[in-house]
Amino acid sequence: MFVGNYSLRLDEKGRLALPVRFREQVADGMVIKKGQERCVYGLTMARVAEQSRAAASMAPADTAEARMRARLSFGSMVEVEPDKAGRITIPASLRQYAGLDRDVVVVGVDTRFEIWDQAAWDAYEAEQEAVFAAMESEGMPTLS
Repeated sequence: MFVGNYSLRLDEKGRLALPVRFREQVADGMVIKKGQERCVYGLTMARVAEQSRAAASMAPADTAEARMRARLSFGSMVEVEPDKAGRITIPASLRQYAGLDRDVVVVGVDTRFEIWDQAAWDAYEAEQEAVFAAMESEGMPTLS
């Protein structure tokens, strides 16, 4: 499970040192891909396999929406392998898509993590905080 958020920096080669707590979880392989709201998603290979199975069991695969979803999701995936320092290289195309330049935030979101431009994350979080605070429930199951 990926949790927490971490303010980090990309180096001049587009490398990002993953949070130490995430490194063990991605040791068996990972992908990064375009995420919604213009961020980059990081997924374990096991999670990618789960998503593939789930996509196959969804509505007919031969619809325009299903083809678009598969193309934009699986088509944007890049397999990455952390180096000995725990760094991954984010390709220029994904950095451009998410507006990643130097200061970034890595946000744990349960089965994935997201990489956001720091300013974009700050704006998103500020906008969503009021919505979250006004919700009747946080949407998470509670334990009795």
